[in-house]
Amino acid sequence: MSDFLSTEFVETFPDALVAVEGDGTITQINSQAEELFGYRRDELLGQKIEMLVPERYRRPHQGHREDFAHNPQLRRMGAGLDLYGCRKDGSEFPVEISLSPVTLGGHRLVMSAIRDITDRKQIEEELRRAHSELSRRTAQEIGAYRGQLASIVDSSDDAIIGKELTGVITAWNKGAERIYGYTRDQIIGKNISVLAPPERPDEIPQILEKIRRGEKVEHFESLRVTQDGRRLNVSISVSPIRDANGRVTGASAIARDITAQKRAEEHLRQVQKMEAIGRLAGGVAHDFNNILGIINACTELLRTRIEPGSAQSQYLANMRQAVDRGASLTKQLLAFSRKSRVQPQVLDLNERLKEVSRMLKPLMGEDVEIVIAPRAESVVVEIDPGQLDQIVLNLAVNSRDAMPHGGRFILETATGQTDNVVSRIHTPIGAGKYAMLAVSDNGCGMDQGTVSQIFEPFFTTKEVGKGTGLGLATVYGIVQQAGGHIWVYSEPGRGTTFKIYLPSAEHKIGVEAKPELEMAAPRGDGVTILLVEDDDLMRTLTRQLLEEHGYEILEAKDGQNALQISASHPGQIHILLTDVVVRGVDGPELVARLNGSRPDMETVYMSGYTGELIARDEIASQGIPLLEKPFTRSGLLAILSQALGNSPAHDGGHQPR
Repeated sequence: MSDFLSTEFVETFPDALVAVEGDGTITQINSQAEELFGYRRDELLGQKIEMLVPERYRRPHQGHREDFAHNPQLRRMGAGLDLYGCRKDGSEFPVEISLSPVTLGGHRLVMSAIRDITDRKQIEEELRRAHSELSRRTAQEIGAYRGQLASIVDSSDDAIIGKELTGVITAWNKGAERIYGYTRDQIIGKNISVLAPPERPDEIPQILEKIRRGEKVEHFESLRVTQDGRRLNVSISVSPIRDANGRVTGASAIARDITAQKRAEEHLRQVQKMEAIGRLAGGVAHDFNNILGIINACTELLRTRIEPGSAQSQYLANMRQAVDRGASLTKQLLAFSRKSRVQPQVLDLNERLKEVSRMLKPLMGEDVEIVIAPRAESVVVEIDPGQLDQIVLNLAVNSRDAMPHGGRFILETATGQTDNVVSRIHTPIGAGKYAMLAVSDNGCGMDQGTVSQIFEPFFTTKEVGKGTGLGLATVYGIVQQAGGHIWVYSEPGRGTTFKIYLPSAEHKIGVEAKPELEMAAPRGDGVTILLVEDDDLMRTLTRQLLEEHGYEILEAKDGQNALQISASHPGQIHILLTDVVVRGVDGPELVARLNGSRPDMETVYMSGYTGELIARDEIASQGIPLLEKPFTRSGLLAILSQALGNSPAHDGGHQPR
């Protein structure tokens, strides 16, 4: 829905990203591309993409580009092709490229995701040479050569796995340990099929059959399952291993985790879909407004010709009412498609919400408690006031429908800084200063299937005739138009929280808030944390972040898994860091069951819900600090230090009241 790809999106993409016009002119790059090729952004924008290709490869590269223009669809290039990049200093390096056609705002682009595969090529070459070299060397030379080869293999970030033709694993590098979670001792001797998802039982046997025939499998994309049950998107290349006589005796596989890339590609597809629907909605609204204008003019002419109070006048009133409803619908369509006229103003969210709350009381009814909870003295944004009101009112209508028997409707505001941890988990939110508006209810909630569709135009869970399906699509369009992002957290039976992040506009009133002093949290060396989180990416990144800070992490994918880990762990567990809502045994029940066996263990809750929403929930009486998602690195480390008694309270977490 944007005329250009957002900076946040291109910067969160894991590879070097270069956007080009159909004629090869570069229109946008990310910082990863600057680092990979050695050029500054201003040196590349407006230039031809061929300047990033060695001169001897430019003609075939242009052919690939022209071929893509005739058949524009997502494709990966590298298998069976010699593709090379050229840095500013003239050095060349092998690359793998993913091409995606993009149409935004009527603007056609080709997105090139470029990855340096120098290490992979070197390792593949070393593995190919290994057997022929070993057959010609002395025993002493063999030992030294194997040591050198093992060092090269272990230095790779990719998973490099050796296996017999039966699939039994014979070699496992540190990259494989990092990606799949198994140590060498745990996995050597097992069949490679332990990594395959159960719904793909034939995939690995088919690959091994190709290897037996001496064929290669290059850049094959699939799913693999880690030791803790997470599913990863991987790109796999498998080559046959031959003995001195040329007979195939095994296979060598190199796998790369492309989960983050897949998420970014899915976000890009969603942006394109919303853009296309937005253009359609805008066109429909424009034509429909013209039709309504004609009907409205006719009713005005008829009004002077019909006796007031007659049956015909009632028909006329019904027609005018229908026109008004139609006009309201076109306003929503235009807001969604970003074609309505907007007048952004710098305003304080706290003050504006006080005005909006007066409209909420008759809308929500007497059985709904409305709570406004500002967490900062002023929260300054730049947005059209009418559109902000529309965001709140549309979300309020949804919340009212989710609470047929009453409940709590909560509006919270805050200011804060997002960091790379937030941006990696919640693409495409970038690092920076934001104002946050959280809109919550304690109604019926939604399952993940519903959550994944709620911003799509015309999607509704209401019965036929009771909703256009445009309310949340309109909210999404307004937030995007204001340069913001929206994120939703919901569980069946536990309510819903929408968190809206808008760029802070404090600098535009000349009274920018002083940045919060970030106190260096003490390292966690010697501290063991039991981390319980059922979102795979969230759990992985949180674990990595804490391990970098010295903590020892025991990782559990759900509550039952956490109980098993606690029972089998012989040492002390200092902190239980758990989501409030997890599969199986949820957070509060888990805390209650572990208190008996580990009375000295501290607890910190995490939740996508806000503190105000769960203030009256079952965790309130436990007095356990709550870390709200999405959280920053500093917020996480501060609340853990607080739990250990090493630092004062931090804004990142608070006690549920």
